[in-house]
Amino acid sequence: MKITWIIENDDIQRIREFVNKHNNPFVEIRIMRNVKRQNIRIDKDSILKHMLMCLLTTQQRSGPNTPVGLFMQKTPFPLTIENIETNDDIENFIRITLQQNGLNRYINRIPKFCATNISYLQKTKWHLIEILKTKLVDGSTKDTEREVADYIDKTFSGFGPKQSRNFLQALGLTKYEIPVDSRITAWLNEFGFPVTLSSKALQDIGYYHFVSGGIQQLCEQAGIYPCVLDAAIFSSFDDGQWTKDNVVY
Repeated sequence: MKITWIIENDDIQRIREFVNKHNNPFVEIRIMRNVKRQNIRIDKDSILKHMLMCLLTTQQRSGPNTPVGLFMQKTPFPLTIENIETNDDIENFIRITLQQNGLNRYINRIPKFCATNISYLQKTKWHLIEILKTKLVDGSTKDTEREVADYIDKTFSGFGPKQSRNFLQALGLTKYEIPVDSRITAWLNEFGFPVTLSSKALQDIGYYHFVSGGIQQLCEQAGIYPCVLDAAIFSSFDDGQWTKDNVVY
């Protein structure tokens, strides 16, 4: 059995008009990083920061003026590999740092997930950096992006199909695989996506692949990368709050 995606001219036109309407700094920086691959930095600190960002934004808002958004914009960033690895109790150190910055939601779960993932990275001698550089930095394909996203999904505690893609996209490494979160599902359902989307169903990796494939085909025919559509949809919910100074990367 096969399902054929049929993209109509009206669908293509609506997608293009929407992206053009929301050509804001958030979208511009997404194009600069994920499409043009400028200012990409892959090291221990960038992996730690973006892993933590994914854990913090799993079930709470992350706009530029939210507690999570303000925390992620801090310079210097409060949590670095140097100050974490010199601490005897990594989980507690992360918990205290989050509490000091007003981030009390899931205050036991998030530090535990983060500490577990750091331990995994240390045990594997940060092999993830080599994977990212080899498969994605110099140019990615739909297949390599999905392969690495699924690897992150399987190895990082507290992650799933959505946040594994959020992680890679935030690092600037993906163009095709996007995090299908509540904003994206709400927009696609209103747009008239042929399958009604729900967060529960998207926890299944096979279903996620199916939906992602449909989004990719729609974007391909519209001549727009999925990561750009994602940026336009995501930023459209924040009423023009994004500027070049508050986009985290």
